[in-house]
Amino acid sequence: MSHTVLVVDDDAAVLDVIVGMLEDLGCQVISAQNGPNALDQLNENQDISILITDINMPDMDGHELAELAKRVRPELKVLQLSGREPRRGGLPMIRKPFSFEELADIMQRTAGIF
Repeated sequence: MSHTVLVVDDDAAVLDVIVGMLEDLGCQVISAQNGPNALDQLNENQDISILITDINMPDMDGHELAELAKRVRPELKVLQLSGREPRRGGLPMIRKPFSFEELADIMQRTAGIF
């Protein structure tokens, strides 16, 4: 079963790498470079079942995005990414940089896929 994943990171190079990894895992991937655009994507695409968001972003950080996204779509699974920010709100998090294997493992454990 293919999952549609929304990935949000303000660093285009990092975003490209994560998108590639997820596509290699068999996911359909939609990307956004900021929180407001991500919320628009969630409203436009009801197939999105997983949100992967960087925490440290300008304007709207990943914590705020996750809270707003879960209000709109309570069933949405959320995974946060960070190289330095602390985990908050009990959401699963993966530390950057991470390997393909680490991403696959956390996707399986937190999203129940693969």
